[in-house]
Amino acid sequence: MFQVGCIGLIKAIDNFDTSLNVQFSTYAVPMIIGEVRRYLRDNNPIRVSRSIRDLAYKAIQVREKLTKEEGKEPTIDKIAKELGVPREEIAFSFDAIQDPISLQEPVYKDGAENIFIMDQVSDNKNTDEKWAENLSLAEAMEKLNKREKAIISKRFFDGRTQMEVAEEIRNITSPSI
Repeated sequence: MFQVGCIGLIKAIDNFDTSLNVQFSTYAVPMIIGEVRRYLRDNNPIRVSRSIRDLAYKAIQVREKLTKEEGKEPTIDKIAKELGVPREEIAFSFDAIQDPISLQEPVYKDGAENIFIMDQVSDNKNTDEKWAENLSLAEAMEKLNKREKAIISKRFFDGRTQMEVAEEIRNITSPSI
């Protein structure tokens, strides 16, 4: 950040016009701040469009104004009505300006044992075991003939009962499905 500030200072020195009869600090400070803001905006790991950020900051201002007027936190619906935009856009803009957090961030510490965000967020559908099972299942399905594949697909992937599958298979006269 210090280096970025120095770049802003150098730009201020290069572009300062002494004929304007203004103190150098009056020109340099905004130039340095602008350079730092530009760096933070351009080097943020998550890109959020300027229009979404602007909407979020407007919504924050409206929220603060309504909080002062009413003495309590306004709802997203009220903020959206005040700004004349859909409530979904307000919620989305608030989410977009939140700083990301690491899944390895501890949420609870109990002496020697920590509980991390990763422990609280689980995905039972995409585990390593499920991945291996799906590979094994795909290999096994390749070894079946068309009729057997159809039976397995109807029963286990289409959710049909054994009786429904049996009835369909019985009604089909040709063995190739």
